[in-house]
Amino acid sequence: MARTGTNRLVRREPVTTTVATSSFVNGHFPRRRGLILVLSSIAGFLLTVVWSAQFVDSTIGDSVANTLLGHDAKETPIQGIAAGIAFAFVSGIAGTFTACNIAAFGAVAPMLGASGSRWSKLAATLKPVGWLAVGMIPVSALYGVLVGIVGTRMPQFATAANQPGTLSSRSIQSLIVFGVIGLVMVYLGLAALGYVRDPFRKIAKRFPNAPMVFMGVLIAGFLIGRPFGLFRQMFRDAAESHNPLYGAAAFTLQSVGNIVIMALLFLALAYFTGGRLQRWLSAKPSRIAAVTAAALIIAGVFTFMYWDIRMLARREIIPWYPTAPWA
Repeated sequence: MARTGTNRLVRREPVTTTVATSSFVNGHFPRRRGLILVLSSIAGFLLTVVWSAQFVDSTIGDSVANTLLGHDAKETPIQGIAAGIAFAFVSGIAGTFTACNIAAFGAVAPMLGASGSRWSKLAATLKPVGWLAVGMIPVSALYGVLVGIVGTRMPQFATAANQPGTLSSRSIQSLIVFGVIGLVMVYLGLAALGYVRDPFRKIAKRFPNAPMVFMGVLIAGFLIGRPFGLFRQMFRDAAESHNPLYGAAAFTLQSVGNIVIMALLFLALAYFTGGRLQRWLSAKPSRIAAVTAAALIIAGVFTFMYWDIRMLARREIIPWYPTAPWA
């Protein structure tokens, strides 16, 4: 209560504060967060219905790889380590929009709120991509070393066709890896909306870039479950080489290739929008929270439902899953 000049008591509104606990949770939770959750979940589900692996993997992925390499990527054997490293990077770029890597786009929504000059916005966009690489490169390299040592005995090395009503060891590996990644991204989206506690609330105080490093680890995790044809070709070549250094280099470049297009897209967005999008987001911080949450939930729901539920239907283990005619 406060006394005014006319000696009347006026009730003052309590001061409320919001606390940002990490780059994914800015504390400004949207007013209609339930609607955002429902619509994002529906969008992720619908994406699984219309997604065509044949179109994305073959029509887009193979065409990009063939153009960049100058020959048929699938039909031409990989000759030597230098050719293998080039193949790894190119196949990573070609696989940017595959069903597993599409989840990576949910990681970069917090970048959109950067403000300042055009060059400062570019720098602000590149910095999180750099922290993604910090988490991504060690995991990719370690997995590449493992493949170079024991890869011929790993599930991804197998070429046997999947039989109806059964799951191969390769499919089980994909189901587990992408199922976990999808659920983790959904949880992060719920944290951005304030439904659950931010898992980075403690570590981000000391290491503010920890969320982006962790997201880099998730992107590298795609390698462990990835069934993309060009990736399996690279996997088999690295495994048959029995060269852990070659495996580390190839798998690292595969992951780096995955985020090149993503980084370029967000650089272009930061540069060519002239700051309009950034100003719109910054004017109401809850908008950044809404975009972050929606991106993570859409990517997480899509990843889990596509690689776990829809895959079970394709293997005829569950009776039905809705898919578009072209999917």
